[in-house]
Amino acid sequence: MKTDLVVDTKGLSCPMPIVKAKKALDGLESGQIMEVLSTDKGSVNDFQAWVKQTNHKLIAHEEVNGIYKFHVKKI
Repeated sequence: MKTDLVVDTKGLSCPMPIVKAKKALDGLESGQIMEVLSTDKGSVNDFQAWVKQTNHKLIAHEEVNGIYKFHVKKI
């Protein structure tokens, strides 16, 4: 998947992955896609709730070897 920005939050715990993602997403234009990498197990629920609150779109998320990847499209 083509991404416009990758935000590495590995090693950080709640709420820092969301905080860093929000700051990074603010710098993108509508329609651009951000990939966030996290090792925080709670980030799955956090990102699902965050995109609902902000009306952005969580395109995909997956976990590979303890690293969670989230693809968020700025609306």
